[in-house]
Amino acid sequence: MHAMDKKEVAGILDEIGMMLELKGENPFKSRAYANAARTLEGLSADLADLVKTGDISKIKGIGEALTQKITELVTTGRLEYYDELRASLPSGVLEMLAIPSLGPKKIRVLREKLGIESMGQLENACLENRLLDLEGFGKRSQAKILEGIEYHKRHKGQYLISFALAEALKLYQALKGHRKITRISLAGSLRRQKEVVKDIDLVASAKDAEAVMDFFTRLPQVESVIAKGETKSSVVLKAGVNADLRIVSDKEFPFALHHFTGGKEHNTAMRTRAKAQGLKLNEYGLFRGDALIPCKDEAEIFERLELAFIPPELREDMGEIEAAEKRSLPTLVEAQNIKGTFHVHSNYSDGTATLEEMAQAAQLKGLQYIGISDHSQSAFYARGLKVEDVRRQHEEIDRLNEKYKGFRIFKGIESDILPDGSLDYAEEILARFDFIIASVHSRFNMSEEQMTRRVCKALSNKHVTMLAHPTGRLLLVREPYLLDLPRVIQTAVAHRVIIEINANPRRLDLDWRMGKFAKESGMLTSINPDAHSVDGFDDIAYGVGIARKSWMEASDVFNTKSLPEVIKYLEGKQDGQPSAGR
Repeated sequence: MHAMDKKEVAGILDEIGMMLELKGENPFKSRAYANAARTLEGLSADLADLVKTGDISKIKGIGEALTQKITELVTTGRLEYYDELRASLPSGVLEMLAIPSLGPKKIRVLREKLGIESMGQLENACLENRLLDLEGFGKRSQAKILEGIEYHKRHKGQYLISFALAEALKLYQALKGHRKITRISLAGSLRRQKEVVKDIDLVASAKDAEAVMDFFTRLPQVESVIAKGETKSSVVLKAGVNADLRIVSDKEFPFALHHFTGGKEHNTAMRTRAKAQGLKLNEYGLFRGDALIPCKDEAEIFERLELAFIPPELREDMGEIEAAEKRSLPTLVEAQNIKGTFHVHSNYSDGTATLEEMAQAAQLKGLQYIGISDHSQSAFYARGLKVEDVRRQHEEIDRLNEKYKGFRIFKGIESDILPDGSLDYAEEILARFDFIIASVHSRFNMSEEQMTRRVCKALSNKHVTMLAHPTGRLLLVREPYLLDLPRVIQTAVAHRVIIEINANPRRLDLDWRMGKFAKESGMLTSINPDAHSVDGFDDIAYGVGIARKSWMEASDVFNTKSLPEVIKYLEGKQDGQPSAGR
């Protein structure tokens, strides 16, 4: 039995709302589930405790029926109603929800009018132009649906790091406690902190491989067993993702861990290096002829090859081996270096928690400051702040800051970059903020030159402190918009604008592949969670992973600065003075 946390429960309530909409149920009923999901996401209290005490029923919008369902999910890890609802809908219909431009209402129309019940049928209908005359569709939406189908096909069987890591850690914790296991580690792309992964890899050394494999293949998370052996077992988890466990002897463990962690290109380059030194490196060991050169851990493998230890995140063959040879690898930023964060939303716009709740959650995380940046007035879809709302919010922030010692809420806004590159709000309103995050939320279909000009113009605005999610991508949902990123980075550096690493696992943007260029250009980043609830602060960890993949050191990251340093920097930026440091 797996008891569910509030994120998992909220996800299921959301799905129920969508499924009810697909079935054409009363819209109030489906909305009640969606609203309950949002409410749970915004809870600061522990959901299991609320269920235990019965206080869950006292929360606004959660009636008797929802209380029963939430209690069943939290206590048993299952919900019969949900299982029945899923079984009542063809799996192809549920798969169509993965297409960004298709919501439940449109899918219902496609089912009722054209009898479409799968992705394949939908693609065929688009290719035969059967959506052109359908009410609510047309030429443009048909083209967008085809585009969405192609994107879905390309990324099928891939998972966000947040989803895969949560599943991997459940397996890791269960196996780590097994008495026959000597050493165990996550490996593969998850250990390298890739933003999107295909499966879960675990490497272990054990005294009784057969007993461990029996235990692994019978774990409650396992849906089915693909293959089971003494050295490797592969399973499909109930969550849908595949997981492989490899078991080796303890003397082989460092070599197997290195081999099953590295990107393909990194491993090839390491084998080539070993060969040039008259050695052979593979998953079983480092050999001179047939003689094994024992290594107690990965660090010793690198040392034997005359290299500094290469952190897992850098093992992508992007210059890390050359830097390790010269002993010039960066000292990568760590989670403990983060002193505060920016890009935080509240219920003034589309966040679920109050300013005070967000501030308290940040303090519990040990942060010294947060930068509140709700949406600006043009973002009507996200309840963007009118000028009067800005005044009210600033008054509340002042009241809260008077209460806090050693903690500060900075007044910011996530200002839309309008299509012409100007910012949302007049000059005198922009001047009221401590910092401004500029971001693109509209007209994604501009040409590369138009979008680059638009963003660069915003960066040249004296009020802009940061650029948010620079390429606008949504992982596994939406491609980045066209943008000359090197030019944007150079413009940001010239105007002393910070480009964030958006730590939300659906974004993780700036992409790590640009990290080295950004660092060498002198770009300053800030690891920001884009938090819309108190749980959003947890996402900072994913941003740290991407910063490490980007070769970033603490000095490259703005929010490793202490509160007094941040105050000095922001005041210097407002005055147009270069601040100390970057």
